[in-house]
This record gives sequence, structure tokens and C-alpha cells, in this order.
Amino acid sequence: MVDSLLRWQVGDVRITRVVETELPTSPRFLFDGVSKQDVLDIEWLRPHFVGDSGLLTLSIHALVVESQGHRILVDTCVGNDKTRGIPDWNQRKGPFLEDLAAAGFARDTIDTVMCTHLHVDHVGWNTMLVDGKWMPTFGNATYLFAREEWEHWNAVDEDEFGPVVEDSVRPIVDAGLAQLVDMTHQVTDEVWLEPTPGHTPGHVSVRIRSGGQDAVITGDMTHHPCQFAHPEWAASVDFDPERSTATRHDFYAKYADQPVLIIGTHFATPTAGHIRRDGGVYRLAVD
Repeated sequence: MVDSLLRWQVGDVRITRVVETELPTSPRFLFDGVSKQDVLDIEWLRPHFVGDSGLLTLSIHALVVESQGHRILVDTCVGNDKTRGIPDWNQRKGPFLEDLAAAGFARDTIDTVMCTHLHVDHVGWNTMLVDGKWMPTFGNATYLFAREEWEHWNAVDEDEFGPVVEDSVRPIVDAGLAQLVDMTHQVTDEVWLEPTPGHTPGHVSVRIRSGGQDAVITGDMTHHPCQFAHPEWAASVDFDPERSTATRHDFYAKYADQPVLIIGTHFATPTAGHIRRDGGVYRLAVD
């Protein structure tokens, strides 16, 4: 049983992790042609991010960013009661909302929801099933979607994982709670968006600066810490693998050896660390 909560303080900003699920996963689920031995060869991944058998440990969690009186929920996991193409995600009955409330964040206290992108495991708790209808889970919140991201998903057929847009995104737009924003949108004076496209057309990361301290929430710009050692390992679900790879190279070079806390949206416990140069590539230092 994973401890759901981790907290970080970045200046005056507090960031809290609430986990929906954390599971071992075959490398081939994310990266075509990458074997268990390939990830075992990256010695610093153990014990946190890879098991002794070569399975990746992946977390699906939300992050609550408290800044200047705002409670900003970054990404909303898979959700409950939804028809999904992955068995572990299909018709879930998990305690995420209860865990969120136990962490001090009852759903009616969230005033902003920020989706780094509109994939199945980042939008699920945007809505909840109420009397057979999909209703906004966070009814007092404004939901921020990058305009380019929404325009892409609004124009394509449903993806392979299920009716994600119809049950988890469009109800927010129809309820008038969605705000389409630029990919550099300023959320507060301390929190803004940073474009990191490639995984999806309008993918963004979340940049935080307060009291002389800095952090970035990655979104799926990087799915797993193994990509620091192999930036060329594009995920099989990347919309534009060449662009996602270029984004990773640029991001890692920009933040390597800097006092910037990198908080991974799918990184297992301890979830955050600092990028360090490691020969011609990089590693995530968590100590």
C-alpha cells in the first residue's frame, strides 16, 4: 500500500501529492523495444523507480498546488465508473475523493483544475457520475485547458482508451467551467504554464517560483525517470515522438544542475528530485 501523501514547500507555495494508484508496469507498455534489462542497466533507478525484476514502477496521482490563496489541482487521474480499455482503469471504484478530503482538500474547496493535457489518466476526476450523468466533480473550480490541446481533441474521434472527451472533458465545457488558455498562461504570480509539446499538441508543464525557490511539475513530458538516461525513448503514446524527444532534450539541458525541483506526474515515491548531468545524459537525484 503506497503512502498517498507527499508534500513539498517551494517558497510560500505548498504542493501535496494524492495518489490514485501505483503499480509495476512492463517497460514495453510505455516504450516500444525497451526491455526489462535495458532499464535494469540504469543502476540509479533502483530501488525507487524500477523493481529487481525490471518492471517500472508508475504512479497515477494528482498534485494540489496552494498559491496566494488558491487551491490548484493539477491533473485528475483516471476517475471512477468509467468505461476504459485498460482493465485496471475500467469501472474503477477507488477512494480518491476520500483521500483528497483526508489530505485537507474537500472537493468544494478546489478553485482551479489544471490539466497538463487531456489524456485518459489526467482528466478522469474532472467529472463524476451523478444520477446517471457526468457532472463536474469540482463545481466551484475553473478548469484550465490549453487552447491548442482542446482544439485538437475536440476535432478527433475518441481515443483507444474509451470515450474520454465525452465523459471527462466535454461536460466541463458544456457546464461553462472551462477556460481555454495560452500555453504560457499565468495562474498566479507564483504559478504559470510552460509549453512542453510532443506528447500531445498542447501539452504543458507547470512552473512554480516563490521565495527564491523553483519547481516544475512535468506532466507527461517525461513519463518515467528512465527517460533522463535515455531522452530518445519516446513513449508509444506520444502524438509526435520527434517533438517530444526534442522537448525532453531541451528541458533536461535547461534544468540540469540547477536548484529546480522536478516533480514527476507519474514518478513513483519519492516522486521529486533534481536533474543532474550524467556523462552525456542525465539522472534524477532524489537524495
